[in-house]
Amino acid sequence: MAVPISQMWTVATYVIRQKLKGRKQYPLVLMLEPLFRCNLACAGCGKIQYPAHVLKMQLTPEECFRAVDECGAPAVSIPGGEPLLHPQIGEIVEGLVARKKYIYLCTNALLLKQKIDLFKPSKYLTFSVHMDGQREHHDFSVCLEGGYEKAREGMKEALDRGFRVTTNTTLFDGADPKSVRAFFDEMMDLGVEGMMLSPGYSYEKAPDQSHFLGRARTRRLFRGILSNRKASWHFNMSPLFLEFLMGKRDYPCTPWGMPTFNVFGWQKPCYLLQDGYADTFAELLATTEWEKYGTESGNPKCANCMVHSGYEASAVNDTFGSLQGLWHTAKATLFGKYDDPSALHLLDEPVRPVHAFNPLVQIESPSAEETTA
Repeated sequence: MAVPISQMWTVATYVIRQKLKGRKQYPLVLMLEPLFRCNLACAGCGKIQYPAHVLKMQLTPEECFRAVDECGAPAVSIPGGEPLLHPQIGEIVEGLVARKKYIYLCTNALLLKQKIDLFKPSKYLTFSVHMDGQREHHDFSVCLEGGYEKAREGMKEALDRGFRVTTNTTLFDGADPKSVRAFFDEMMDLGVEGMMLSPGYSYEKAPDQSHFLGRARTRRLFRGILSNRKASWHFNMSPLFLEFLMGKRDYPCTPWGMPTFNVFGWQKPCYLLQDGYADTFAELLATTEWEKYGTESGNPKCANCMVHSGYEASAVNDTFGSLQGLWHTAKATLFGKYDDPSALHLLDEPVRPVHAFNPLVQIESPSAEETTA
């Protein structure tokens, strides 16, 4: 099972309590960005495009704890940037574990072996490692030769020490379904708990704007990848969200389901778009014009978005919104092989290399300060 029973129970009872209280807008996962700086320069990410003075900014542990307490979500994702570059990341994680929050520390794992002693194994802590596919593809995606092997070494060290480890994979136009499925086998053989998937979203600051998927191509790609599924594959996400990616379901966006707090404050409206900031979580909910976002709104910025930060909360809401939704989730969990002979043909279609536009670049190694921070 990809998610521990205790975590599933915590999330389920939290959602049910919100529904019993009649709350229509409630957070499921807090996206806590303690910094933007990173030791990679991925072409599909816009975070490190901020000016130097912003990249030097970081949240204090107290600011992180205040945001987590204010939000109240049962789970906290810590993306970045690269969180392991934060000099107080151990203290931040320790404080969140003490609050019994389920934490997904999102990392490229390049520094994981060096930083592992900052943490203690806990059911509340998972290292969510950014892995964009098999060795060659991952190295191209992160613009670092040898990046796959370094990340794999970090994951192996964490697994050997008893930590929970998952992978987080972003797929772009041109991804090879066969290679992705082979990557699933590699990660399961390594021993990770589960895998998370998402189509790439067009960050306005991202250097590459040509390889983000449209909705029709997203559904086609994920249908090829996730149909005829192996029983050995475990996914650390809502099974109904995976059906959404495959085109089997349609959901409205739930942008408040995974709110973002970073060095600028509470980001409107979501992790992926920056249309201003609020000083408090209550202000974020009250002042954001939510009707202007999501595919159904007609907002061109949202037209092709199918990313988990907007739609996985919608799938979770469906699960606990009715007995039918609960049944669909149970059915997908227990019997979700998705036999589809016609989808096998999608695996044999020619694909163009992802990031062919971007020659492999060796970025500078982390400085001594970054490595020991």
